[in-house]
Amino acid sequence: MHVRFSTCTGMPVVAENEDSVPGQIAGIFIHPDTGTVEGFFVQTGGLFGGQELFLATADIRHWGTRVRVRSEDVLSPPGERVRLQSIVQENRPLLGQNILTKSGTRVGRCRDVQFETKTFRLEWLFPRRWLRWGSPVPASAIIEVKREAIIVRDAFAGERGAVLKVIDEIAESVPRMPEAG
Repeated sequence: MHVRFSTCTGMPVVAENEDSVPGQIAGIFIHPDTGTVEGFFVQTGGLFGGQELFLATADIRHWGTRVRVRSEDVLSPPGERVRLQSIVQENRPLLGQNILTKSGTRVGRCRDVQFETKTFRLEWLFPRRWLRWGSPVPASAIIEVKREAIIVRDAFAGERGAVLKVIDEIAESVPRMPEAG
């Protein structure tokens, strides 16, 4: 199933053999180098008394209208995930990050992502400029994720100028017919 993260926020996380809801999806953690969703942040408890725990994608049994896990025990404080600490310290997030083309053109700020729920691979970035959504950028267009910005190939900028530039380059490479005269 192809899912945009914005539709997952607030989705209940339930244990397989229990009806209780230990928490709700509150955030996403994407590996900036591999484009893999490593896990989700789960808000537990009430509005003021809850805590944020981490749910690794490997612990998810089923993804539907609810996220089903084996048990509540798979939720743990994010600080306990030693393997992810070095990635967190690098501070290279995708959501909320500026998206720039290789030539430096600003595409927008990444406000949403789409991923596949079987492989948990990132598929699309959804940029936004001011109040308008830009054209989606495929994850395959990402060159690098830096602290300052997500760098994408020029041809996938989603901007009219970049698209017209590619069309002009193609038109220049086509041999021209001699003019009749």
